[in-house]
Amino acid sequence: MDHTLKKDFQYTHKNPYHDRLAAFAHFVMRDEESEANAGKWNAHVFKREGVLNVEIGTGYGHFMMEYCEDRAEENFVGLDFRFKRSYNLARKLDRHPHKNFRYLRARGERVHFIFGESEVDRLFYFFPDPWPKKRHWKKRLFQMPFLESCAKALKPGGELFIKTDHEGYADWMEEVIEEQAKKNLFSVELATRDMRGEYPEHLLSKYTTKFEKIFLKQDVKIKGFVLKNLKS
Repeated sequence: MDHTLKKDFQYTHKNPYHDRLAAFAHFVMRDEESEANAGKWNAHVFKREGVLNVEIGTGYGHFMMEYCEDRAEENFVGLDFRFKRSYNLARKLDRHPHKNFRYLRARGERVHFIFGESEVDRLFYFFPDPWPKKRHWKKRLFQMPFLESCAKALKPGGELFIKTDHEGYADWMEEVIEEQAKKNLFSVELATRDMRGEYPEHLLSKYTTKFEKIFLKQDVKIKGFVLKNLKS
């Protein structure tokens, strides 16, 4: 079993940006702090009821910031594992006009420890590192344990939104999605190799991340999937 999936997993590091993130403690949670609110994000953290959105791998935060501005009535938790990128995004978020979010420096594979069972309405997972070399495929997050974690955290009928530019990773995702069907975790609501060409009005086409803009300029077609939790 991957040690990062164990309940008693401990974060270890010696990175100066970990301490720098403490300056934003009013909305940033680091490492184990991110797992202290499982099952009570709306009630204890946001102190209001509302749709609970989670983005795994916020990157430079373009989607998170735009979405929070467009849907100020909803609650949003963004998380990423990169130190410097997290710190730079926290500086931007500190100036954001809406405060309907929290930001976590945490690991995406621990989503079912960060959130309680059936707590999340929507999960977003955009442009993950494709780890293109075969010897690195084991590092890809999109595998069965990850989908099982997402299924636990999502409410019945909750949705997982996915985008990637990488053909090989899209192939991999399709195989994992086919595999999860045996466990009846998700139904496939959308699967496309040309998100903007086939579904220009869809939520996945409305927002453009920093990486996505680069891919579109290169005429790379965006691959998209929407999975719906089958839990009753």
